[in-house]
Formats: sequence, C-alpha cells, structure tokens
Amino acid sequence: MKKSLLLVLFLIGHISFSCAQPQNILSEIDKLEATAKIWGFLKYYHPNVANGSRNWDEQLFQICQEIEKVQTKEEFSKVVEKWLLSLGEIKKHDKGAISKDDYFVKNLNFSWFENKHFFTNELSTKLKFIEENKFHGSNFYVAFQDSNPNISPLQFTNEIKYGKFDWADKKMRLLALFKYWNYVEYFFPYKYQMDQNWDKALREILPKIINTRTELDFHLAMRELSVKLNDSHASIGTDKMFDKFGNKFVPADFKIIDKKAVVITLKNDSLAHISDLKVGDVITAVDGKSIETILSNNIKYIEGSNENAILRNSYWAIFNGKSDSLQIEYNRNGKIEFKYIRRYLYHNLYTKPIKKDKWKFLYKDVAYVNLGEITEDDVSPMMNEVQHSNAIIFDLRNNALGTNYLISEYLNPEPKEFVKFLDADLNTPGRYIWRRDIEKCGKKNPDYYKGKVIILVNEVTQSHGEYSAMSLQTAPKAIVIGSQTSGADGGVVRFEIIKGFVTQFTSYGIFYPNKKETQRKGIVPDIKVNSTIPGIQQGKDEILERALIYIRTSK
Repeated sequence: MKKSLLLVLFLIGHISFSCAQPQNILSEIDKLEATAKIWGFLKYYHPNVANGSRNWDEQLFQICQEIEKVQTKEEFSKVVEKWLLSLGEIKKHDKGAISKDDYFVKNLNFSWFENKHFFTNELSTKLKFIEENKFHGSNFYVAFQDSNPNISPLQFTNEIKYGKFDWADKKMRLLALFKYWNYVEYFFPYKYQMDQNWDKALREILPKIINTRTELDFHLAMRELSVKLNDSHASIGTDKMFDKFGNKFVPADFKIIDKKAVVITLKNDSLAHISDLKVGDVITAVDGKSIETILSNNIKYIEGSNENAILRNSYWAIFNGKSDSLQIEYNRNGKIEFKYIRRYLYHNLYTKPIKKDKWKFLYKDVAYVNLGEITEDDVSPMMNEVQHSNAIIFDLRNNALGTNYLISEYLNPEPKEFVKFLDADLNTPGRYIWRRDIEKCGKKNPDYYKGKVIILVNEVTQSHGEYSAMSLQTAPKAIVIGSQTSGADGGVVRFEIIKGFVTQFTSYGIFYPNKKETQRKGIVPDIKVNSTIPGIQQGKDEILERALIYIRTSK
C-alpha cells in the first residue's frame, strides 16, 4: 500500500513539474531557422542594412552567439529586438501612389512574421513595420547589370570574399547556408514551383549543416539543398564531390529507359572498343547494384527540373568512380552477361570532333537543319537553299547557337509575340515584375517560308534550346515532335556562395505570352515520341522517323 501511495505521489509531482515548465522552449533548429530568415530579410529590407553600412556577415556571427544562450521564444525575441534597435531608427514612409506595374507575387510571403512559436507579438509587429517601411534605393547586395550580355542581368554584389573557407567552423557553414537560402528565397523566380516548400527545405537541411562530421558531408548537404530547387540550371559543384562519386568516367553516354542504362553513343570509339562497349548495350547493374537502386540512393544529389532531366543528368552518379574499372551486368542480343569496363579521367576521353552536317536534304523536298551546328553566318545560305522545300526539320536535340531570331525572320509573315519575361523587383525582393513589352520574333516578310516547320526536342533541349523552340513555334505551320524538354528556361546567374562553392540557378522567368510556364514543364511536344530500347539497338532515330511520317500524312 505504501509503495502504491509513493508511486502516485511521484507521478503527481512529475506531472506538476512538467506543467510548470515553459511550453515555448525553442530547439537549436528553431532558433537557427528563425535567425536565417530574419538575417536575410534585414539584409534586403532594412534601410540601415541594405545600404551596406554594416558588416552583415559579422552581424550574423554575433547574433548566433547571442541566440545560443536563450531557450524560450520570449528570450529569443528580446535578443532580436535588441539587435533591431542597434541597427538604428527607421523612418516611416508614405505608401505613395499605387503602381501600375504588373506584379507577380507567388513567391512573396512574409507570413512567417506571425509565427507564434518563434516570435512574440512585439517582435512580429517590428518585423512587419520594417517590411512596410523598407529600404528605397540601390541595394548594396544585389543589382542589375547591362554592360555584359554574356552574363545574367541579376548580380549578387559586394559580398565578402573569404580567402579560405574552414568547413569545420560552424559559423562559416551556417553563413554559407543562410546566404544561399536567402538568395533563392528572394531571387529565384520559380520558387513557387518547387516540390518541397523552401521553408521546410531549410529546416530539413539545418541538422545536416550543424552536425556535419566531415567536409564531404557538408558539401553533399549543400548539393542536396541546391537540388531541391527542381531547376536543371541549379547545382553546386565543388572538387570535393569527386571524393564521393569519383573523377573517372566510362567512355560512353547513356539513356535511362525502364530503369536500365542503355548505351546511346560512344565518347571515344577506341576506348569503348577496349571495354567492348556497343551502342544498344542494356546495362542493368553496376558493381552488383541495380540501376534502380543506385538512382534511388543518389537521386537527392542529381539536379533536374523534371524526371526526364534528372535521368539525363544521372550518368555520373551511376558510372563514375575512383577506380580504373567497374563491373557491369548487361544484356546484349538477349543474353545477360557480366564483365569489367574501364574508367578514364575526363580529359583522356576527348577525341577529334566528328564533322556533322549543318543542314542537308533527307529527300528532295524535305530539309534537315541541325541547330546545334548552325551559326548566325550560316542562316542566310541555309535558308536560301531550303526555301522551296515542302518541310524543314529543325533539330534542337543538341540545343542551338543563338540563331532563332534570324531564322524566325524567314519563317514568319510578320513579327510574332513569343515570350514574356519576369524580372526580380529589387525594390521589393521576393516580388517580380512582368516586363511591359512582349518579346517578338520575325519581321514583315511576304516571301516567308510556306512549308511545314518541324521542331525536334528531347530531354537535352534546355535553356536557350527551349527559348529557340518557343520562337520557332510561331511559324504558321510549326509543330513540335519529341519528348519532354529539360524545363530550365531563362537566364542563369552564376556566383560563389562562399570560397570554393560555385553555383547557379535560373534568375529570370520565361513564359509564353499568355503567362504559361516553361520552367519544369519544358516545351510540350504536339506529338510525343520517346526513344525505346529496341529502337536504339536497331539504330533508329525514332523522333526523326515520326517527323517524316507527319510530313507525309499530316498526322
């Protein structure tokens, strides 16, 4: 009886003690997540920060030290409020006249200000006040440039260049993470299309950043974060990646079909001959692991806007390594066999490029144009030669070399709208502005090409290739044939997050004139054709063959 009474008293005391504890204790992840958002927000919105008057990296290091000491949201909020006070007074602005600009606000969301788990009401009010009275002027940390047409108009500016990056320093790892997360938060136009909410991505990756035990783990965590953009342009490349995936390649290119790797071309005929690799070989396993298993284990490190692009980019995760050889299980002529094939350093795979036809006639009335080979100087003689054909096939499966505007002048009877641009609004980071003018291609031309225009695409068609397809689609008798394209349309901003971490992502939006996206979706074929294993083994170009059927039948 006494034992039972003691147990009851213990339980009552334990419950009472638990109930007396604060219910708003913040974990380390909670505090760092909130700090990442506040630090980035102030960087681009606070008038006394966005002007560049403070060492903002150093401010992060200091505030991180302060938040380590606190436990509750009340304590956390007081530390942040003290920080805000130290940044100086903010003058209240009149809202002014309503802008007539056409804004795109799918990415703009400050609902996190109101997160009662993180912030007191007082802090939430102060953050909202900063947003409403944001910085006006040229932001110190981001700007547009128009002097160099070969780089993105959007540029991240005046960031501190650290001579050496010490991965073992937790505060430097957090700096790299917070910088990148906020670049994407405010300046990636397609954030709203990600599979995973960007806030949740931050929370998911934080433990991997703060608890990393090796330099490679840190690099892989940053790579994993960049892949979450679902953008074929987005990646983080560092030499450290070779420690996991290796820097030696096999002398062939592959296409993943039905969870198998099919050899589609040979990078180097003589080296491929040494390993007896042939086009059409179907590889089902590497070093005892199925292709499906290898992909499943590494998918979080492979960039791509859609499944087609991810599979296209997966070759290194499957076949690269540090050793000179690997074992494959493969099927040739219906017989499953095992053998070892050799790997080589990439520069040893180079061979003299095979000269390809820029354009030719497949039949006397059907012309074929390889846009991956055509330069601007080639356009006039090419179009003059094919002008009287019944059909022209424009092959964009090797992308293009900036010829789409010139070619469109021959294909259209008058200028045609084909693309609408979306630019970052540097006055309100996170918001975007539709350009007033819709981009046109073509010119007034009564002698325009009257035949069928066939555009061939597949997963290799990316960025400028997709942009070129959009302009060629304006031709009166244009049709797109092939498979889903890469879905990464728009200019690319390239930059170093921090020393040694080179990265990029799509920096401005590309849409059809009706505001239909091309990002992730790609150029949607009018007639869908996917390559098949039998087709590859028989040496067929199934997409081209389907185009020829359409030319003959209009079906």
